Amino acid sequence: MKGATDAPVPPEPEDDAGPIVQRPQPVAAPPFAIPPLFGKYSFEGVEVRDPGLLPYLYLHAVYAPHTEGRLCGRPFMKVHMHLVERLANHLMKGGKFTGKKMKALTTVRLAFDEIAQKEGKNPIQILVDAVENAAPREEVTRLQFGGISVPRAVDASPSRRLNVAVRNLALGAIQASRKSTKPIESCLADEIRLAAKGEMTAFSIGRKEEVERVSQSAR
Repeated sequence: MKGATDAPVPPEPEDDAGPIVQRPQPVAAPPFAIPPLFGKYSFEGVEVRDPGLLPYLYLHAVYAPHTEGRLCGRPFMKVHMHLVERLANHLMKGGKFTGKKMKALTTVRLAFDEIAQKEGKNPIQILVDAVENAAPREEVTRLQFGGISVPRAVDASPSRRLNVAVRNLALGAIQASRKSTKPIESCLADEIRLAAKGEMTAFSIGRKEEVERVSQSAR
């Protein structure tokens, strides 16, 4: 009986044994796809031209802008809330939208559809342009000198500018829907479109010009 050392040894392959078969290389995983907003509108190419608002405009890619209240009650956490969600939250300050977050988001989505149909551009970029145009740079405060109250012009902080701009966009759409038979999504689309172009007929642009005019006289 042969031992383990007596097992036959396989012959070594020769150089001219034939072509060498290459193993298939692992395929690299595709890059992470940025989810479009509402499944339609891409965040790629969105540009913020105002350097003061750039750190405060939260425009990270999300499919549905809904934080589910995770940022409530925490100071300065609005900086990490998406711009579209902030617009929907300001719409909820109206009477019939109070506490109805999904209804407000649906209104914003329908407004974006109308903006994309009429303008042929990305509605996210148009919303950013509207916020930049509607953000006031100066405001008026009251200073007490003894028993006299004196108005003084002050520079608005970037966070305050963003809050006022988004609030006025939503307020203009709510007031326009009360005065006409158009649905609120059409009023919101018109308000964003006019504000992006800097038209004085937009409620937010009119409020901005009025505040800056008063502050200029109080310098």
